[in-house]
Amino acid sequence: MISRQQLIDVYRQACEAELQAFKPGNVSVYSAGHDMEVEDFRISFRVSSGPITNPAYTLGEKIYYAVKQTRDAVGCNTNLGIILLCAPLLQVAASLTQGQSLRNKLSNLLASTTRQDADWVFKAITLAAPGGLGDSDEADVKQEASVTLTEAMEIASSKDRIAYQYISNYKDIFDFTVLLYNNNFAKFGDQNWAALAVYAGMLTRHADSHIERKYGPRYSAWVASEMEKVHQALLTTRHPESLVSMLEGIDAGFKEKGINPGTTADITVATVLVVLLEQLINGASVDRATRN
Repeated sequence: MISRQQLIDVYRQACEAELQAFKPGNVSVYSAGHDMEVEDFRISFRVSSGPITNPAYTLGEKIYYAVKQTRDAVGCNTNLGIILLCAPLLQVAASLTQGQSLRNKLSNLLASTTRQDADWVFKAITLAAPGGLGDSDEADVKQEASVTLTEAMEIASSKDRIAYQYISNYKDIFDFTVLLYNNNFAKFGDQNWAALAVYAGMLTRHADSHIERKYGPRYSAWVASEMEKVHQALLTTRHPESLVSMLEGIDAGFKEKGINPGTTADITVATVLVVLLEQLINGASVDRATRN
């Protein structure tokens, strides 16, 4: 069985790996932005790691109390999407034994969410106050839930990539980004460049929900085109440090227009978390930032 401390450790490690990756438009150790600093995110993953792994809480309670601790600590929404994606993964992993399937157990959990879970998550969304999220007439987060959490996510799934993970059993992650991460980690021996590969790969395939809630589709093709350059560069280089100048230019262009692919950054965290959890489940040592 995986211990709670191990769950806390891999959750924090996944969040840190995403911060160490130079993700154009998003906050990282390379570049702040959108009135947020890296330390805001580090504080957020530290304070949320307790409630998100608390075995006494239901799934909905884990999400709510993790968001509340974050809001109390940093006063803004730094990690709602991360918490929404990571809480089910951590809950499932806590009960797995070696050789069991994380994906299969996750499917069972997502099929059994409740209205109470939805109520707690609606409260979390209201507390985090992310722009444009939770405004559907069918599942208004300011009202008492009339559907289960997964049903609420189904309502939102056509316009929110995090919600889509709930109804697809994390299809983007298990079928695409985990493979992309593992291939790039094998190539570069570094979590941070592997995390960038996930971020770039997702943005070449799918418009970012956070950007489209703010601006509609007008920047989506441009963002995809810019990130395709990054994706192709990662495919061809053996020295990813040589990409920093290009990344700086793309990052500046995105931030000048207020573009922040925040949903894709959240999916990047969840991808790294799945990789680390699967290592624990299979009895392997957890990869650190770089491979020796």
